[in-house]
Amino acid sequence: MADRTVENPGTEVPPMPEMLERVLLYAIDEGKQKMMDGQDITPFSALVVHESVFIEQHPGHEAQECFKQAQHTVQGARGASAYAFCYDGYVETSEGVKDAILAEGGVPGDADGYAIGLLYTVDADGKPQFSESPSYIGKAPNFMEDLKDATEYADADIDPKYADTGAVEQQA
Repeated sequence: MADRTVENPGTEVPPMPEMLERVLLYAIDEGKQKMMDGQDITPFSALVVHESVFIEQHPGHEAQECFKQAQHTVQGARGASAYAFCYDGYVETSEGVKDAILAEGGVPGDADGYAIGLLYTVDADGKPQFSESPSYIGKAPNFMEDLKDATEYADADIDPKYADTGAVEQQA
């Protein structure tokens, strides 16, 4: 999946909220595990609500369709404290275009989001070979820009599908 541009103002990693960093890394790990298991990465969002992470897939025939589905899900997630949107894509580097698992995310009320990526290659046997760790890619849109802080919503304001405070939930 391509058709996405993030702004890279430099290589220095800006400070970001801890919960956002954690959910971005979580999403990258989920995408990496899917690839290691021989599966394609269907674009997905990971929403942090209370102490739970809810994953919702955003399949589509075109990249923009997936992004619009994710945006719709995330911008209506009252009570969520952070999100990541993960997909298989590529980044342009000084060494050319490289394949990467990408995760973009943000927190309520911030104007900008952040993007990180885990570069990979595919060996002769078709197995992915990953870089040691994800890298900061740049600024990204924040689908939560218009939401209030998670603590400003009453439990009644939160979508019932996010009310369960159990372990990781998969939403189809």
